[in-house]
This record gives sequence, structure tokens and C-alpha cells, in this order.
Amino acid sequence: MTVVVDEQIVLTGSVMKTDTEIQQEKLFKKLSKKAGKSIMEHRMLNEGDRLLAGLSGGKDSLILLEILADRIRSMPFHVDLAAIHITVENIGYAINTRYLEDFCTGLKIPLLLRTVSADPDLTGKSPCFICSWQRRKTIFNVTREEGFNKLAFGHHRDDALETFMMNLLYHGSVSSMPYSLSMFDGRINLIRPMLDLWEKDLAGYASMRGFTKEEKQCPYDGETKRSYTREVIEDLQRAYPKAKINMFKALGNIYEAYLPVRPDK
Repeated sequence: MTVVVDEQIVLTGSVMKTDTEIQQEKLFKKLSKKAGKSIMEHRMLNEGDRLLAGLSGGKDSLILLEILADRIRSMPFHVDLAAIHITVENIGYAINTRYLEDFCTGLKIPLLLRTVSADPDLTGKSPCFICSWQRRKTIFNVTREEGFNKLAFGHHRDDALETFMMNLLYHGSVSSMPYSLSMFDGRINLIRPMLDLWEKDLAGYASMRGFTKEEKQCPYDGETKRSYTREVIEDLQRAYPKAKINMFKALGNIYEAYLPVRPDK
């Protein structure tokens, strides 16, 4: 039975839920269902998989973990799921790892914590490149050491578009982020279950959930090529309302016969 009290609180069985909580559940179900469709269509998970999910502490990775826990519970076969957080020292940001531990405990998912050091001044590379490289190197090593055959990242459609535009502008290549990628001679498959979700939908859900943010924000945030590329894409979206939708469609709609490909390629 459902009872409405002051049009704000709903009583279902013995549990009282606010209107905000109901909307939050509806939005999560929508996000999880769409990610579940991507998982199924691209055959991202199979029986007996050992899946490791990257948990940076940002909203995308937190939502990814919630979605994976939800989808795996409804699967007709068993999948082992764990999360990993890499702390990179000397970069200048700080994450509340206790919050991440409690978050994973609530989902009944084991959390692996690793710490690495990075010193951008010694390499000449950008701090963002060094930080990302150190994280991925460590994660790949852990998948080998702990026997994981699947690795999940929380990239969404906006990430794919930004990567596409960055590769186009800075590297002269047409490439982006695939749904699934076999790596290291098939030892591991990198999967992206949220690649059919838009950032704005994830941000809306994260706002409802009230996720804890970094204790200390990265000092390089907003100063990267990616942040500039994001602004370019948003300018295109403001000029052409279907720009992002069509750009994403274009990634899977390539006519090589109509491209000026060099003979030696």
C-alpha cells in the first residue's frame, strides 16, 4: 500500500521514502538499465569473470560501481567484482579513502588500495599524463597479480567525444574509446559499461546522492587539453543542439571509401 503524506513522503510497506529518494531510485534504475543493455549487447561479462573496477573517487567511478553491483546481482551467472583505488603522491590532490572504504562496504565489494609516487618535474611530461600513466600501470599490474581478467572504467559518452576530438586535433588520428578492448594478448579485457550514458545524467544522479568530493582538489583541474576540448565541444553543442549526438553516432558510422586515405596506409 502507498500513502501520500503532504505530497512529500510516500509509505510503501513499512518503509517511508521522500519524493527525492523516489526520484533518485527511478533515475538510478534508468542509468543501470541502459548500462546493462550496453553490457549485454557488447558481451562485456561472462560466467566466471573476475572483474576489477577502477575507483578514482569521482562521481563517474562511484556510479559505475553501484551499477556493476546492481547488474551483477541480476545476472544468471557468477561474476567476482572488486574495486581498486590508486593514490598518486606528489600531485597535490587528496581523496577520502575512508569514504571509499565505507562506500564499498555498503555495496559488499572488496576494495584494493595502492599508493604510487609521481614527480612530473623529472619527466618533462604534463602532471595529468604522469598521474594517469602511473594509475593505469599500477592497475594493470594488479590485474595480473590478483588474477582479474576484466577491468572496468567509468568513461561515458562525453569522455569518448573529448578523446576523439583530442586525438583529431593534437595527434591527427581518428580514434576514441571502444566499449571493449582486448589487451596484453587477450589476458585482460577493458570494458566501459557506461559508454552509452551522458555526463549530465550522471551529474544529476550524483547531485541527488550527495557523494563526498575530494578532500583537496587537484591543482591542475581545468588547465588541461581535455578541459579546453570540452569547451570546444560545448560551443558546438550550443550552436548545433544535436552536435554531440551526431558526433557520437559518427564514431560508429565511418565511410572509409570517402576519406582521403594515403596509398601507403
